Amino acid sequence: MCLAHGLRGAGVDVEVYERHRTRTGGLHGYRVGIDPDGSRALNACLPPDVFDLFTRTCARAPETFAFLDERLRRTLTVPLRPPADDVNDEKSVSRMTLRQVLYTGMQDVVRFGRVFTHYEQHGDGTVTAHFADGSTATGDVLVGADGTNSRVRAQRLPHARVEDSGVVAIGGKVPLTDETRALLPEGVFPGIGLVIAPHGFACILHVLEFPWGPAGVSPLPDDPTGDHINWGISAHRDRFPAGVTGFDGARLIAQTLAMTPRWSPALRRLFALTDPASCFPITVRTSVPVPAWPSDTVTLLGDAIHTMTPGQGVGANTALRDAHHLVRDLTSGDGPVSGRIQVYERRMRDYGFAAVAASKARTGGDQLVHRPVVGRLALTGQRTFLRVIDHVPAFRRRFEASLYTTRGGDRED
Repeated sequence: MCLAHGLRGAGVDVEVYERHRTRTGGLHGYRVGIDPDGSRALNACLPPDVFDLFTRTCARAPETFAFLDERLRRTLTVPLRPPADDVNDEKSVSRMTLRQVLYTGMQDVVRFGRVFTHYEQHGDGTVTAHFADGSTATGDVLVGADGTNSRVRAQRLPHARVEDSGVVAIGGKVPLTDETRALLPEGVFPGIGLVIAPHGFACILHVLEFPWGPAGVSPLPDDPTGDHINWGISAHRDRFPAGVTGFDGARLIAQTLAMTPRWSPALRRLFALTDPASCFPITVRTSVPVPAWPSDTVTLLGDAIHTMTPGQGVGANTALRDAHHLVRDLTSGDGPVSGRIQVYERRMRDYGFAAVAASKARTGGDQLVHRPVVGRLALTGQRTFLRVIDHVPAFRRRFEASLYTTRGGDRED
């Protein structure tokens, strides 16, 4: 949708084909951290009124990043930079809310309920997309923005693979109330918490407070988002029972409690208060980088080409960066469309696959923390490293800066 806004703003006729039947279809209620890369892309591609709506519907910016153990004891708390401006800072947004923002003003562009099956390229340079209902659409360029299981990628680059990272995660959402707020340790509210626990377990905690408050109503139609806490627990797949990805919400909550018997009672209470309807499992997957390919009028964007683990939290932002670059490259310069797409793909491969590798290095099943015996030593090393950072000002300043620069804070493009 970011790409569609940008192209239409540049005078290009655009149509978006969405497999969900309605604008609220699918599970889109979780937090997305929008970093400077993502924010700059949205600012460049969205009309000013829609970008303003985006900034007005973001949650309260996190103020700290707290590293904790499974008993919720602090190992390191890092202050995050306060918002500098609407474009170059970090933002928190509900995925559902962002989705509604990006649909704003695009009612004549989006075609819901269209399941892509395959495409055909023609001698005149055009390309036709085919859908499961028998309908077709023909244009000058087809962009596959259809996610990790991309059918466009399967046809365009059949040798490109997505592999299991070895990590499984369970996520859930808890309404933010006086009770649940009290369960959060210092540094997590208002902010982000990361629990690093034995046996390779990790748990992320995000607190989202919106301008309309717990009893208010989002300014967007069909957006039920209210103040809440997101959590996500992950570990090597061997720590989970067979078939966990088929569990319903109540069983996922029970499984999470069964895996964390010695964790903080407050954190376990938070798990128990989770809305079962919001709870889901995921097998974390990652793209296998592929060499350069000859460019033509079919290209790919986001997870369709560079699916990555959540290790750096940049998957959505890298997709937005793709959209920004593709708009610019398609609408500037002369020469054939395939040549302009080549410019986009060359750069996208570099930063996209670099993000894939960096993310896998932080969240992958081959990390030492997942191994017996050695994992205990690795965990001890992690915690010692964080405590050293906490007590050495120079290391602390460098670490704080790295949280910003690795998420696009040092880039202008």
